[in-house]
Amino acid sequence: MSFAFLRRASRALVLAALAAGIAPAAHAQAYPERPIKLVVPWPPGGATDALGRLLAQRLTERLGQTVIVDNKAGAGGNIGTAAFVREKADGYTLLMATSSTNAANPHLYSRLGFDAAKDFAPIAFVAEIPNILEVPKQSPFRSVADLVAAARAEPGKLNYGSGGVGSSQHLAGAMFKYLTGADVLHIPYKGSGPAVSDLLAGQVDMMLDTGSLAQVQAGSLRALAVAARQRLPALPDVPTFDEAGVPKMYASAWYGIVAPAGTPVDVVERLNKEVNAVVADPEVKKRMEGMGALVPTGQTPAEFGAFIQAEIQRYAQIVKISGAKME
Repeated sequence: MSFAFLRRASRALVLAALAAGIAPAAHAQAYPERPIKLVVPWPPGGATDALGRLLAQRLTERLGQTVIVDNKAGAGGNIGTAAFVREKADGYTLLMATSSTNAANPHLYSRLGFDAAKDFAPIAFVAEIPNILEVPKQSPFRSVADLVAAARAEPGKLNYGSGGVGSSQHLAGAMFKYLTGADVLHIPYKGSGPAVSDLLAGQVDMMLDTGSLAQVQAGSLRALAVAARQRLPALPDVPTFDEAGVPKMYASAWYGIVAPAGTPVDVVERLNKEVNAVVADPEVKKRMEGMGALVPTGQTPAEFGAFIQAEIQRYAQIVKISGAKME
């Protein structure tokens, strides 16, 4: 074997090693090179869609590539999510993950089309919108203690509305009953809109909801407590359940960005940096807080991933308590 051959072979190995070492950095620098699709597994008009479009607009500005919102609704978010996990893991298709699709649904549905614990690469936590315990403005109840005392005194007399069996309102109501011992009848509606309408009319005694902040602020509904660890900036005078004497009553719809499992680490880290920067923007934060959201200070992909895994486990108990089951 000649010295020249050895020298050429050695040089080839060195170049290969250098190429391997700089490949991630080169990939990160080049990404993104074309438009990005953000899948929202819910129809237009809801909180998930609103947050997705806000993020898409700001990420477009920061990344220099268009981020396109793609609504794929159906089956409680499962249709769009199941289609998403079959996308190429290259950072060009992202998902607005939610507490429903990525934490509750694995325990509600026998067939999902995806594995919530394994099929996603967590990128960034975006926001959480806590459920608010609300009663009609004409209700005699002025506090959580008043309502719980009445429910215990006359079991089954009071009721609560929800957007349907297995909805976030149903699960929050089941948790409330479990933690307080209040015997409150569940009345499921075909969507949260009709449930809120009957709540406003006094046909429903109470509701734990994330989407009726405007009615609370207008005085049409009375908020008794917020199901979060801290008060909402939008309702600074409304206590948390912890403050109202019901510890660990935490029920929020949360939202975050994920990619298909196997997405390159450098792409995940780049997106985490950009999403966190968008969420930290004062104007974006103000808009999200106006929706009744609590906005995080920024999480790493690993921290967001640990949160999702913990939520999957937590919702196993919540769904069991509720007795809800979807086909």
